[in-house]
This record gives sequence, structure tokens and C-alpha cells, in this order.
Amino acid sequence: MNRALPDVRLRVPTDEDALAWHRVFDDPEVMEFHGGRSAELSLYEELTARQRRHDAERGFCLWTVLDASGEVLGFTGAQPWPHPWGPAGEIEIGWRLGRAHWGKGYVTAAALATLERLRAADVPEVVAMVMAANTRSIAVTRRLGMELAEVFPHPGLGEPAHRYRLTL
Repeated sequence: MNRALPDVRLRVPTDEDALAWHRVFDDPEVMEFHGGRSAELSLYEELTARQRRHDAERGFCLWTVLDASGEVLGFTGAQPWPHPWGPAGEIEIGWRLGRAHWGKGYVTAAALATLERLRAADVPEVVAMVMAANTRSIAVTRRLGMELAEVFPHPGLGEPAHRYRLTL
């Protein structure tokens, strides 16, 4: 059964969003596929600052996702792949929401809005890097029309990682 997707708004992350992201991601379940533990606030301060630069320079970034009431749910968006392993030089679409917001269609709605913004910025192709055990994110890649392009061992976690690809 298909249901209507919720309304979401994407905005360039603010200084205050670093604290909001830290708060909503301070959950072992949320961080299960991102090292398993919460990051320090300073990491989110650096990340939000970097995303503001990406938006100013490229026209896209990891945006803060807000629901219809303005509550910060997490982030979605795209950025150049930031690690020395994996799809170096490619643009990665990604998402992370607080646990309370899972299973409600927010990620799909926000990721679809991200794809529209990336098309407007003339990004020709995106990849999504997803741990093989992360069935929720794999389901999102399928809803976006992405195809599995590669499976390889994650160098830090030693588990299989998937690279999905979508031509825009």
C-alpha cells in the first residue's frame, strides 16, 4: 500500500543545527551503521560549517530536514564522498534521522527533494554508500530508483558495504 509522503523542508544547516543534530543522533540505534556510538558536539559543529561551505560553493549540501512544524528531524542531502576509500570523487546522497522519525516516510520525501535540487545543480549522477545490514536505507535506495553497483568490505567496520548508483 502506498501512502502519501509527509511534508518536509530542507534548509542549509545553521550553527544551532549542530546541537540539534547532536541531540537527535545521540542514540546507539541511530548510530548503529555509523560507528555505533554518538559523536562529540564538535564533530557536528565542523560538519554543519562544512555543509554551509558546500552549499555556497556547489549549490548542495547535507541539509537539515524539518517537519511541517519546524522540528529538526535530522539531515539529508549530498556531498562529495569524504573518505579516501570507496567512490572517491563522486557525489554521495545520504540521510540520517532521529529514531523517533523512522518509518514515517520522512527520509524518502527528503531524499526525493534532494534529487530535485541535485538535478537543478546539474549533478549528473549520485551514489549512496550503505552497510549491507542496513535494510532500512537499502529500501530507501530502491524507492529512489538506485541500483546496486558494487559490494566491498568496509575498511573500518570489516562488514560488507554497498555502493548504489543513480543517473540523474
